[in-house]
Amino acid sequence: MVPALTIGQLARATATKVETVRYYERIGLLAPPGRTQGNYRAYGTADLSRLSFIRRARDLGFSLDQVRNLLDLAGQGQKDCGSVDVMAQEHLAEIDRKLADLTALRRELGVLISSCEGGAMSECRILEALAPRSILVP
Repeated sequence: MVPALTIGQLARATATKVETVRYYERIGLLAPPGRTQGNYRAYGTADLSRLSFIRRARDLGFSLDQVRNLLDLAGQGQKDCGSVDVMAQEHLAEIDRKLADLTALRRELGVLISSCEGGAMSECRILEALAPRSILVP
């Protein structure tokens, strides 16, 4: 028999903060654990596997709602995995949109930086571009 894990051991094994483990329990991503005679949380290998799954999905940028859906789908062993593929494709498209936004943001910030000629703060092109006109004009 595998000995039960404490919340600290579970957290360390999955590189998760103890507070996050408790939060996942509160929102129902993790089932309430059993308790020891001393009323400490006691986790098993199924909890370790589930938390590892959650952590990996979160590391890939899936939202908590998406993780919840993925966990539900993972429990439907013989069903077609097409819905998981769709969810992953939608998530990938969202990542691509964010990358495009970040690329445009990077380009815009690069233009601002290259316009900087040094000198007094009152002449700073970067600050000028960021501030509303009313702040810079006396």
